[in-house]
Amino acid sequence: MPVNNLESNLMTPLPQEHVIFTDLDGVEGVLVDLNSKKYYRLNETASLIWRGIQQRLPLSDIAEQITERYDVSLEHANSSIQTALRDFEAQKLVSRENPG
Repeated sequence: MPVNNLESNLMTPLPQEHVIFTDLDGVEGVLVDLNSKKYYRLNETASLIWRGIQQRLPLSDIAEQITERYDVSLEHANSSIQTALRDFEAQKLVSRENPG
């Protein structure tokens, strides 16, 4: 079994209820954390990842979207997703739940 499979962590990231996403131009976006009153401007890739999380897409589907849109390798897309998820988690913008 591949160790680098994004789904291998068995926990699906979900947006926290206190976080609101605003699409700025169909490309970039802004997250507002209503609890901390902080906002975060997302670049194209982070916005694409956030939209996928909101839609509850498998991380592998989000990675595929990144490879198609930006003509990057799957490994690069997976790395971008993991970096974004670490950042989202550090700011308490997403939570993890067991797939059910």
